[in-house]
Amino acid sequence: GSACPDTSVRSLNRLSTTAMEACGCVITSQDERKVVERCGKFEDVLDAGFSCVLPCLCQFVKGAISTRIQMLEINADTKTKDNVFVGIKVAVQYQVNGDSQSIQDAMYKLTNPRAQIESYVLDVVRSSVPKIDLDNVFLEKEEIAASIKEMLGETMGRFGYSILATPVTDIEPNMEVKRAMNEINKAKRLRQAAVDEGEAIKIRSIKEAEAEAARTEIQAKADAEAKFMQGQGIARQRQAIVSGLRDSVNCFKADVAGVDSKQATDPLLHHAVGRPSFLPRPRLSFLFLGDRRAARPAARGLRSLRASLSCCP
Repeated sequence: GSACPDTSVRSLNRLSTTAMEACGCVITSQDERKVVERCGKFEDVLDAGFSCVLPCLCQFVKGAISTRIQMLEINADTKTKDNVFVGIKVAVQYQVNGDSQSIQDAMYKLTNPRAQIESYVLDVVRSSVPKIDLDNVFLEKEEIAASIKEMLGETMGRFGYSILATPVTDIEPNMEVKRAMNEINKAKRLRQAAVDEGEAIKIRSIKEAEAEAARTEIQAKADAEAKFMQGQGIARQRQAIVSGLRDSVNCFKADVAGVDSKQATDPLLHHAVGRPSFLPRPRLSFLFLGDRRAARPAARGLRSLRASLSCCP
């Protein structure tokens, strides 16, 4: 229902414009230029706004040309150097130049500019792509677009048109080729993932070995330090034993008259060194003959010696 009023409005506008032009009044829109002929010959180009023509002098409006930027999408099927069929989509953006000569050329030299542009695009694509492998087509699409723009700019410039841009918007290989390319890429990615995983395992193994070596080194240092401390403890223990024996000998000599150092130390050395550790400790007994009062100092010395020996291991 909405299309019918729009169509009616356009029809009324067209009729009113035709009626006004028949009366010599011409209105030109901002986005177009109109060509005026006199007796079938080019006379003038009307700019935007209101203009007057003289029908009585055989002046009539030939037609209007849009000055807007127009776009034409072209699908070109071709094959690559490695015999793979691809579809290439090119979007051509073009515009009529605003000068009078260009509008005259566009009006009189070309019947169908869109078909002309399409034929040139197909020619460039089908002459350049077969020289390139499929993988390089995706990389060199800018060069393909530049070749198309150069060819169209040189050709369509003679007809009053400017080629603004010719981007390659899509490259579509055959479905089977696309599937094969996806499989190849998948295999490459899986192979790279396997390589990365192997490198990760290698690095992890190296780091674990370094950590184990560090732990071993620390443990060895700790063991050496422990043995060193243990040796110092044993040395201090033996030094204490020697000091105790020396004090016992000195006490024995002081309490017992007539006993020299050798006689005092022989029982001690026999007790500390000569006796194996697995034999029971001997019990020392002494028998004193003679005056009991004279034996008292010796008894005190022996008791002191026995106390010293009982403290020794």
